[in-house]
Amino acid sequence: MSTKPRRRLGCLLFLALAAALGWFGYRYAAAYVEAHPEQFPFTALDLDDPVGPYTDAKLAALADDPQACLALVRAAGIAEDFAPPRRPDEPQCGYDDGIDLDLPPTDIAAACPVAAALHLWQRDVLAPAAATHLGTTVTPVHNGSYNCRRLYGRGDGPWSRHATADAIDIAGFRTGEGRTLTLLRDWDGSPSDATFLRAARDGACDLFSSVLSPDYNAAHADHLHLAMREGNMGWSACR
Repeated sequence: MSTKPRRRLGCLLFLALAAALGWFGYRYAAAYVEAHPEQFPFTALDLDDPVGPYTDAKLAALADDPQACLALVRAAGIAEDFAPPRRPDEPQCGYDDGIDLDLPPTDIAAACPVAAALHLWQRDVLAPAAATHLGTTVTPVHNGSYNCRRLYGRGDGPWSRHATADAIDIAGFRTGEGRTLTLLRDWDGSPSDATFLRAARDGACDLFSSVLSPDYNAAHADHLHLAMREGNMGWSACR
């Protein structure tokens, strides 16, 4: 056999091998994406999936697609429909995508992306952190979501995410035995309580656009501020 036919055969074998490797590589990659959709920015959000590096961005994007958000919270058993809308005279305030939440001390409505993020926070952050550090279960205790006001209640300046129910404040947690942990009293309390509260804060940072705690400033000494789409105002934080 001459040199040219041998070269041609070698090229064909190389191309066939490359095609086979490409095919198996594609199949492996597709199987990995299907098994771990939370690891990729281009996959759809599913509240049954674990929290991944792009979950927070996918949750925030739900604000632009309320019906998709409702479908997710409905599938997760959080709510069947939106809460009655709030449409005050102030155009910067109100919401149409509120979800009723059964949280102590009273039921509360928060924007749909917040409700979805809270669901994941309770399941993937609070439950394991409470089991590890407290040896029990916990339920968040809120002190408000919707509030038609500007940041820090000022007379001017940017509007708070509370003005559209895109934020909720968590004052503490109620354990399965009925004990109450508060941010104000227990942030620097016993080692187990303080460690749990910081784990709750740190895990929230993987889900919410902005998380503010007693480490941020005195105004947040008594609660965790959990907000979605805070970055749209030009800033975000995990403090």
